[in-house]
Amino acid sequence: MTRKYFGTDGIRGRVGTDPITPEFMLKLGWAAGMAFRKQGKCRILVGKDTRISGYMFESALQAGLSAAGADVMLLGPMPTPAVAYLARTFHAEAGIVISASHNPHHDNGIKFFSGRGTKLPDELEMMIEELIDMPMTVVESEQLGKASRVNDAAGRYIEFCKSSVPTSTDFSGLKIVLDCAHGATYKVAPSVFSELGAEVITTAAQPDGLNINAGVGSTCLGPLQKAVVEHAADLGIAFDGDGDRVQMVDHTGAIVDGDELLYIIATDIQERDRLPEGTGVVGTLMSNLGLELALKERGIPFVRAKVGDRYVMAEMQERKWVLGGENSGHLLCAQHATTGDAIIAALQVLLALRRRGQSLAKERLAWKKFPQALINVRCSGDVDPVSDSQVQTACDDVTAAMAGRGRVLLRKSGTEPLVRVMVEGDDEAVVLLHAQRLAKVVEAVCG
Repeated sequence: MTRKYFGTDGIRGRVGTDPITPEFMLKLGWAAGMAFRKQGKCRILVGKDTRISGYMFESALQAGLSAAGADVMLLGPMPTPAVAYLARTFHAEAGIVISASHNPHHDNGIKFFSGRGTKLPDELEMMIEELIDMPMTVVESEQLGKASRVNDAAGRYIEFCKSSVPTSTDFSGLKIVLDCAHGATYKVAPSVFSELGAEVITTAAQPDGLNINAGVGSTCLGPLQKAVVEHAADLGIAFDGDGDRVQMVDHTGAIVDGDELLYIIATDIQERDRLPEGTGVVGTLMSNLGLELALKERGIPFVRAKVGDRYVMAEMQERKWVLGGENSGHLLCAQHATTGDAIIAALQVLLALRRRGQSLAKERLAWKKFPQALINVRCSGDVDPVSDSQVQTACDDVTAAMAGRGRVLLRKSGTEPLVRVMVEGDDEAVVLLHAQRLAKVVEAVCG
């Protein structure tokens, strides 16, 4: 199926550039309302992150949904996984998130969740795309959808997050720094951790519509590293703009990425006999080879899915496994949530540390990461360097040169006009050299 608008994680782009325009959002709201309206009226939740364009697109979506006869429940600024959770608890037909995740403020996008809190199946996304290209109609006045605001949305989600750990959980004596990326977690995350007893120092929690992800958050950990050391904290937790990614920093300022956090959670579940025999962990093509080997040493199977949390979750569901994630910090704990949830994943890590009586600094050294070099090459337009013969030859040459001691991965980003060049092996200098050479070949093909 060829997609016209949807990428691997919804619809995303620069504000004011097609399709991220008010006109398109109006039509998208109408198309979604028509697709989800099975019989008569339907209810659709709409949440957003903190970027300034969210106001504009929220209004446009609301108008389109109403024109299709869908009632709209407005959540305001709310983490992406909160929308997935609330769609379930309100028995809504769907949830919509206005967010561009970790992108800067001048980008925005739309993500959809089903009434079960899961990503939409391909068939439903294709139906919405087909409706977008059809003439827009308006239901009769008495059938127009109404809009209401959910004033206790934040409180509901805070309690849900806390319910993912035992009621006896007490993080007293734990000093943590939270980096909320001036994004959707700025209200709820500090409440969750402080209500569980931790001493919380909050940073990047003053959104102004323009500063989301600006030099802070899970994609820019420098400020958090500095804050953790300055405050002599036990660890730091960084979220991205919409709250579905998490990265951590130990008390020394060392970064602990999604692969390392996934290992901590997986081995804790295993130690508590909560990992059914034969079940394992789903990673992605970008997951570190060291993680795969370390899990297998513990007798935990590991498989790789395509990059993207929807593909990780699909693999988990097919295998009936409960844990998966990406090194970027999308961690899926299916025993607690239906989608990647940064706050819940962070709670599972803290719980594991408390149970073991260990520091994050020690736990991150439980396995050896293979050196990995990742270079992003900008490549717009219709050029596909991944399938170019010259690029493929260069990849084959690097693979042969590493003689089985590493691997090469090239893939186009599903959310940005980038080609990601990744080389992994046991020698850091050699890995970087190979990655730089491959990146130059890709750059030449991209023009």
